Amino acid sequence: QVHVVESGGGLVQAGGSLRLSCAASGGTFSNNAMGWFRQTPGKEREFVAAISWNGGFTYYVDSVKGRFTISRDNAKNAVFLQMNSLKPEDTAIYYCSVSKIRVVTRGPFDYWGLGTQVTVSP
Repeated sequence: QVHVVESGGGLVQAGGSLRLSCAASGGTFSNNAMGWFRQTPGKEREFVAAISWNGGFTYYVDSVKGRFTISRDNAKNAVFLQMNSLKPEDTAIYYCSVSKIRVVTRGPFDYWGLGTQVTVSP
């Protein structure tokens, strides 16, 4: 059974940085694309970033380009999201996801974590 666990969320002031981590278990994910989504109350889950199986391809939603960086460590079955220059509108629950295929843009993703809260104060 696949488990996906996020960590690293918290409270930060606008302009600050956070680094989210995600660990996947229950298999080997070096051949799987991985990604990050976020959701705020009353809104649909929004795609944030994706990374291919070997890290050679990354894809971002326009609103985070130049501020967020997705990376991965296949030896640890882990993916990371470095978030810089954070804005109050980045406040959301951030979810890690794992795809069954090697390269994706916005999807499909098949396995999900429970999320980690990121709050950016003005």
